[in-house]
Amino acid sequence: MATAPWWQCAAIYQVYPRSFADGDGDGVGDLAGLTAHLDHLVSLHAGAVWLSPIFMSPMADFGYDVSDYCDVDPIFGALADLDALIAAAHERGLRVILDWVPNHSSDRHPWFLASRSSRTDPRRDWYVWRDSAPGGGPPNDWPSTFAAAGPAWTWDETTGQWYLHSFLAEQPDLNWDNPEVRAAMHDVLRFWLDRGVDGFRLDAIAKIAKDPELRDNAGAARRHDEDWDTIHEHLRGIRRVVDEYEDRMIVGEVALSDLHRIVSYVKSGDQLHLAHNFVFCDLPWDADGFRISIDDFEALSERAAWPAWFLENHDHSRVATRFDDDGLGPARARAVLLLLYALRGTPFVYQGEELGLPDARIPADRVVDVDGRDPERAPIPWRPPSAAGPAAGFSDGEPWLPVVDDAEALCVESQAADERSALALTRRLAALRAQTPALQTGEQRTVDAGADVLAWLREGDGDRLVAAMNFAVTATPLALAPELRRAPATLLVSTDPDRTGGALDLATVTLAPGEALLVRL
Repeated sequence: MATAPWWQCAAIYQVYPRSFADGDGDGVGDLAGLTAHLDHLVSLHAGAVWLSPIFMSPMADFGYDVSDYCDVDPIFGALADLDALIAAAHERGLRVILDWVPNHSSDRHPWFLASRSSRTDPRRDWYVWRDSAPGGGPPNDWPSTFAAAGPAWTWDETTGQWYLHSFLAEQPDLNWDNPEVRAAMHDVLRFWLDRGVDGFRLDAIAKIAKDPELRDNAGAARRHDEDWDTIHEHLRGIRRVVDEYEDRMIVGEVALSDLHRIVSYVKSGDQLHLAHNFVFCDLPWDADGFRISIDDFEALSERAAWPAWFLENHDHSRVATRFDDDGLGPARARAVLLLLYALRGTPFVYQGEELGLPDARIPADRVVDVDGRDPERAPIPWRPPSAAGPAAGFSDGEPWLPVVDDAEALCVESQAADERSALALTRRLAALRAQTPALQTGEQRTVDAGADVLAWLREGDGDRLVAAMNFAVTATPLALAPELRRAPATLLVSTDPDRTGGALDLATVTLAPGEALLVRL
């Protein structure tokens, strides 16, 4: 039997470097801090660590505005620190994935400084410049992704034209229709691949393909500012570069609301290896909605398409807060961990998700992000504040954002000593997945289990497992079909710490509010 690629077999753990661990005491996380805590990832059986951007940046968008794609920003360390991190990770069997920002650079990048210097500069067409619309104003109706930024165009007095920025004005869009831009960005990939990086997460990837005629979105059957048909050839070009190196991968941030379009980025086998599924991430808390989304991906996929599942990251409110309208947020955060590790596909776990962290409370005078994403970016609490001070072991200095409330109980050290904790649960789930081929590459189908319960069957390598998850606010009977309900079963793990293991009569099981469990038939 062929061995599955590494990116299918274990969870990929996302680190937001500013908030993971501070090695030099300046209050901002860095590469040295991450390197010192790699064993935490090993304890979670992670297959890889994905780093949000660590490149040179003025930090208008906290690293997603890149001023040098081939160097490390001093706030995180130096190239030597990244080399040391890669070496230390590889020694532990961990791969390293960098967050690559292909759609836009910083307005302080030398490419853009040249481009805006003159209409005749050789790099003028490396970015998107246009005259005013008839009657004045921006060339079209395209908005910035960030509401606070308004239109996606900024007037430049130097050359008397507008430039396009899908995000902040400090993040001008590169012109991917220019072959020189594509070649330069491909060389960026090679620079990091030559240093031993194992793959890339492609930020805002749908944005690199736009209608070259720059037509308005209003009144159109489809958006013109992203996901244009040229995306697939752009992706094939990127994939060809990555495939020059052995055993590397690319995962795309495909922030589209059409699952057909998301699957089109992965199903051909020569574009992305994985695509982050924002249809799934944006679902309301509803068992039928989750079941339909899971089934739809399977139905739309061809064998080349492999799912990637996530419900938290640096841009999305944490599960424990987002789904806490009725006080069940902490229980649901635990259930989501089982969902991620037991579904067919690659789980993406965001730092702190293994702790069941909620969003942090950010006082008005501590807000720094233009788009309201500070609460999910708060620093990781490593030790009890009573022992380590107010930064909870994240830093010896004042943290750049406040740590989460109740860090005393939620910190890594406290949870590691508690067998009932979210961290202990995550470690059990990760170990179970690592030891169970059916959970890594086995077949999957959803099964009926009654109202408000999501259930699915995993089969492979002679193994059969059933997972079930209660979306209701009340205790709910597990109503499996007779052929499953009557089968002898052993409880492998429950997210309810009060449920004991061992033999289980599936005909009599009632799930607690927010509980999820995994059983072997």
